[in-house]
Amino acid sequence: MPWSIDARIPLAFRPVAESGPGVALLLEGDWPAPEGAPVGRFMPGPARHGADCACCVPLGAVAQALGQLFLARARGEASFFRSVIVVCGAAGRADVLAALATDPVVSARFRLA
Repeated sequence: MPWSIDARIPLAFRPVAESGPGVALLLEGDWPAPEGAPVGRFMPGPARHGADCACCVPLGAVAQALGQLFLARARGEASFFRSVIVVCGAAGRADVLAALATDPVVSARFRLA
């Protein structure tokens, strides 16, 4: 019988109150975070850089925040987490879903729960 294991870190859209041990938080803006939990923050909006050229696409804020969370986990700079709770509004939710759909590094590391 064939089976597979998806080792990517699950992302779930939930309130901060549902966080606990082994959970990191991805917060939009200045949402308050509990003490001790690994936290990544982002501001929704289009990714931009100074040159504004069409030849390259900069990382969006969500991709940067998730990348920093992942690297902190890998380096041991943050406590180990098995999942990420995303706390955001409608615009932030759209940015998270867009990052999962369009950024190959984000989609290789993370998945929707």
